[in-house]
Amino acid sequence: MSAASGVAVSTLQGYFGSREDMLVEALRGATSSEVSALYDLAGGFDDPWQQLVALVDRGLSTPVSTWRMLMEFWTAAAHDAELRAHAAVLARQYREPFLEAVRRGVDAGSFSSRFEVAAVVDVLVATMDGLVYPLVLNHRSSADLEYRDVVLAQLAFTLGIDA
Repeated sequence: MSAASGVAVSTLQGYFGSREDMLVEALRGATSSEVSALYDLAGGFDDPWQQLVALVDRGLSTPVSTWRMLMEFWTAAAHDAELRAHAAVLARQYREPFLEAVRRGVDAGSFSSRFEVAAVVDVLVATMDGLVYPLVLNHRSSADLEYRDVVLAQLAFTLGIDA
């Protein structure tokens, strides 16, 4: 954050009080911006499937620097109840555009989901989040379209569509 903001670490710590507070604020801002971008992206499509494809493409193209920040935050949250609570709020916010797109498709009759909408979105987001370690550790390339194709094929099967 210091390099990105051009402010000394000690100054940032004075503003926020702790490293954890800085992480929470950074992720709160990043999540808010990302959720807005996801809604804007989904709003560009009338077809619920195209909305989901666009959302998945955005999720799978998350920059490594963002994944690194999330990895650090989630690791800290695993050991801190207060950070876990913040992580839960941020996760709910991130999931909303995906939930709305799937619900919209189910309500319109475009999707005949084999499972509850929340479970479908849980698996979808977990699948995208599963890229965090391979990408941060440089074990694969986010440009690998086969991963995307498998994610979309699983989603299409689950939602009962022929995509």
